[in-house]
Amino acid sequence: MKKSTILFLSIILSTFFIFSLADTSNSSALNPHLRKALDSFDPLLPYQIVKVLSSSEMAGRLTGDEGYTRAAKWAARKFKEWGLKPLGSQQGYLQTYPSPYTIIDKAEMSLQIASPGAGGKSEFKEIKLNPGIDFLPLLFAASGQHTAELVFVGWGISAPELNYDDYAGMDVKGKFVLSFRGTPDPARSEFQYHDEHRTRMKVAKEKGALGLLYIYPEVLANPNGDWLDNFLPGMISEKTADLIFKEINSSSAELRRALETYKRPISFPLKSKVSYSVSSRHYPDGIGYNIVGWIEGSDPKLKKELIVVGAHFDHCGQHMGFLFPGANDNASGSATVMAMAKTFASLRPKPKRSVMFVLFGGEEMGLQGSTYFAQNLPTGFDKVVAMFNYDMTGEGDGASCGLSAEPPELKEVLERANKEINIIKAMGIIRQVGVRSSDFAPFFRQGIPVVSFSSNGPHLAYHQIGDTIYRINPEIMASIAQVSLLAVYFLADR
Repeated sequence: MKKSTILFLSIILSTFFIFSLADTSNSSALNPHLRKALDSFDPLLPYQIVKVLSSSEMAGRLTGDEGYTRAAKWAARKFKEWGLKPLGSQQGYLQTYPSPYTIIDKAEMSLQIASPGAGGKSEFKEIKLNPGIDFLPLLFAASGQHTAELVFVGWGISAPELNYDDYAGMDVKGKFVLSFRGTPDPARSEFQYHDEHRTRMKVAKEKGALGLLYIYPEVLANPNGDWLDNFLPGMISEKTADLIFKEINSSSAELRRALETYKRPISFPLKSKVSYSVSSRHYPDGIGYNIVGWIEGSDPKLKKELIVVGAHFDHCGQHMGFLFPGANDNASGSATVMAMAKTFASLRPKPKRSVMFVLFGGEEMGLQGSTYFAQNLPTGFDKVVAMFNYDMTGEGDGASCGLSAEPPELKEVLERANKEINIIKAMGIIRQVGVRSSDFAPFFRQGIPVVSFSSNGPHLAYHQIGDTIYRINPEIMASIAQVSLLAVYFLADR
């Protein structure tokens, strides 16, 4: 949720600190056991893990689907093989939670573009759209088939309590609505709820729309929403939307710019029509898994304090014959965490505090796995000292990270670790979290200090079929795992 051409949509960063990549002269001597751990670290292990997780066998790791379950059981076996402790004797390494999901088998869309005709009547030209290029269903769409007129509703937000309503005066019953993703004023946090996919879809359906079609620069796979009976949400490219807006001599860019400039509704009906059909299978009883393994601390008292190291394990699945492999998003972050887990398991001596490694399900569906974990923290621990998160660590030649302002020890251990590995190029403070945050958000909301790592990209093919193993840089994942290994150890051993 935070990726693609935007390097760090997952967090709001402020006050960057740039690290020199050339000066390592101040590097302090490491304890021999940490030096040994770094020297023995297999730099190809994260890459090999990404290769497995992004393979066709794992079917894009859509939480709830058999491909995700297969991948989760594979990772659990690795945790066991490497000697990590399970979450519990009955649970083993898998924490279950409810995860409804949907598979899209087939979808078609065509436009009937209106233009002036003889006698003042509109003439229509049919344009068949290409799936994956011009349009995609949102991956929670119900089955159905409709041909109907279109209504543009700006941001698709109805918030009378905030004196804003894109639907005011618009009759959308029995029609499809078009909208951008965003809010009239990003600085106003009150709009966050209305920017959630689930909220926007629910509002459109309650107002009688047949479906909501997002306008995005490029169409992307998106499973983050609720299945609604007989409701057909989808996404069209800006290029496709521009064909529609020719009717009013405008474009997607002009309309978006006007919405951002004037911060008031700009909504209107269109004569053009869309024909849209979806064939899907919904599984309301789907089960999701968080994969959990941990290392017990060495201090009799401090081992009751816990550091959580996590990454989202899921992606968008396989639909309509398209495999969304999710190599960078987020097999890379998962591989970084798993490589750290293997090295931690072999460390002697162990740090004073315990360290728990968690691969979360359902991030692409709205932080479901991390939210469930944060609300159901393992028993037997006094507190969670910090949470380290990894989201898209596979592309680029450097690392960026955001962190809580307090405690100061977070920044200290990161700077100390970076003197050894020299890979962090930018750091910033996380001030707040929103609807586009990553798996650190549920912990941050509970007052737990967080660190969130990403590589510096460019994160190409985000949520597209091109997010494959061939985009992955093994060195950057290995370096982020090593700098994180040290930082987590320093914090756990304070």
